[in-house]
Amino acid sequence: MTTPEVYVLDSNVFIQAARGYYAFDIAPTFWSALIDQAKSGRVKSIDRVHAEIDREKDPLADWANTNFQQWFAPTNQADVIETYGQLIVWAHNQTQFTDAAKAEFAGAENADAWLVAYAKANGCVVVTLEQFNPDIKRQIPIPNVCQAFDVPYVGTFQMLRDLGVKL
Repeated sequence: MTTPEVYVLDSNVFIQAARGYYAFDIAPTFWSALIDQAKSGRVKSIDRVHAEIDREKDPLADWANTNFQQWFAPTNQADVIETYGQLIVWAHNQTQFTDAAKAEFAGAENADAWLVAYAKANGCVVVTLEQFNPDIKRQIPIPNVCQAFDVPYVGTFQMLRDLGVKL
């Protein structure tokens, strides 16, 4: 019997949903579904995504602090830190990306590398709205990193389908 997939959400999944197609006043069932799936152990995020969300001090930050706080997993685990280091070395060695892209990827405020490191170390699926782009230079997209490290990734709609969520 296989273990069900655990999905770890990127900041943009929360932010784009809250600001657009799943705004709190339009689609409250989306937010309830995230909580229900988190309670069942199928959905989570990481502390560094929480920090990105919390910087805005907006309704999403309020929701995250009130309703989702316990499902932002810590990234200070030895295996996550070790994997993070491998991702940073990989990024540094990629000639495709600009120095600015590499600096942004490794920046203290950026959750992207930590998200992939957590997913790799814990066998999770990354959920992001970013797209794989083999030619990009000015940014290091999460799917590019996932592909390099054999970490599965999907978009929000695929995650919802995989989880059987109906809104």
